[in-house]
Amino acid sequence: MPSALLPDRGLVAVSGPDRETFLQGLVSNDVAALGTGMRWAALLSPQGKWMSDFLMFEAPAIAPDAILLDLPRADAAMVVERLSRFRLRAKVALSELSGEVPVGAVWAEEPPMAAVARRDPRLEAAGWRTYGTALEGDPADYDRHRLALGLPDGARDLDRDKTVLLEAGFDELGGIAWEKGCYMGQELTARTRYRGLLKRRLMPVVVEGPLLPRDTPVMMDGATVGDMRSGREGRGLALLRLEAARADALACGEAVLRPAVPEWMRLPALA
Repeated sequence: MPSALLPDRGLVAVSGPDRETFLQGLVSNDVAALGTGMRWAALLSPQGKWMSDFLMFEAPAIAPDAILLDLPRADAAMVVERLSRFRLRAKVALSELSGEVPVGAVWAEEPPMAAVARRDPRLEAAGWRTYGTALEGDPADYDRHRLALGLPDGARDLDRDKTVLLEAGFDELGGIAWEKGCYMGQELTARTRYRGLLKRRLMPVVVEGPLLPRDTPVMMDGATVGDMRSGREGRGLALLRLEAARADALACGEAVLRPAVPEWMRLPALA
């Protein structure tokens, strides 16, 4: 069973009697619909730009009366600080559990034997998240897996205070609850969808040649049409203009990129 610990991931606990209503007005997904499963959500700036994203779930065995956020460990302190700004009179407490509970991934059809396991809500092929279990395996194996699926990995692929959620697949991958009501940054997210303002997409690419650093320009017919994001061993993600996302081949430094549109992705028609 393919599996790996994810040492770059951590947990933030949002506890207290007002935890659900508190988060509901701040994140892009429906906290009230969490149940015993897991939801992917983003925290946006008031202007509607991505600041961080996380997998939300509840696990009394880890933190009773709390909603847990599985997020990049490097984001944990920033997310706690930003959420704390909006606490006001809400009866909530915020704490970082990074390092206390091992976070792992198992990409298999059957649920893993783990202290706590939740199905990754983005794609069935993404598998399961595990908590509190020391898994074997190389984190690089999971990185290759999520790159092939087209799943972004925080600031490795997204630009803080710049990325719009629809650019990064949050719509198709279930990271936005369109009917839940207002939350911070909702206006831009809705406007991008309903006015058809999307011009770029974060796209899986096959890399032929040396893997280039993040932000290396991607070229088509001599013009810049995007830039490279994270990658590993022939696979990567690139932020591309829509016309470039449909190209057969693109230049990126000394490498050739071939866009690999995943089945889940919906590209709007070009004008």
